[in-house]
Amino acid sequence: MISLYRPGEGLLHRLPAGAKLLGLAAAALVVSLLPLGVIGTAVLLSAVSLLYPLSGLGWRLLGGAWWRLRGLILVLGAALWLFVGPDTAVQNTGRVIALILLAELVTRTTRMGDLLDVLQSVLQPLRLLGVDPATAALAISLTIAMVPVLAGFVQQVRDAQRARGVRMGPRVGLPLLVLTMKHADDVGDALAARGLAR
Repeated sequence: MISLYRPGEGLLHRLPAGAKLLGLAAAALVVSLLPLGVIGTAVLLSAVSLLYPLSGLGWRLLGGAWWRLRGLILVLGAALWLFVGPDTAVQNTGRVIALILLAELVTRTTRMGDLLDVLQSVLQPLRLLGVDPATAALAISLTIAMVPVLAGFVQQVRDAQRARGVRMGPRVGLPLLVLTMKHADDVGDALAARGLAR
């Protein structure tokens, strides 16, 4: 499935796709540049989490999003803790998690067609450079939609490893790669069937 859109009547569902994309880009810039500190990171993650119930997606979807990210939090947090120290680890892991949650929020509250229309109009100037705006828009929208999909794949691999009694570690890479490549093939087949890819 290419789209993770969930129909709803929340505030974010009613916002235009362009405003949501602009907000996501601005949030990525602000979150990347501002020194947050541990308390600021906690406030950021709380604010992003509150957007889920406020947008009408509910606490259950928020809980599922956090649950899927737990492996990434552990691996990324532990690696950063080891190499750069606890405060920086908390801040940088928090930044990544906040942006992933925001990207999922955009994909859950925006129809893929609306996203494509906005991106295509924004990317029109690239036509002067020989870039097809429709193709570039499709690539960007699929990339945004892929963020929560990859988080779900990590969860599937972790569940499968746990069922076999295998601890989470470097062995997650190969199964994750296989799942991602299979998904890419499925998306490519779906696009080709609709005449959107060759």
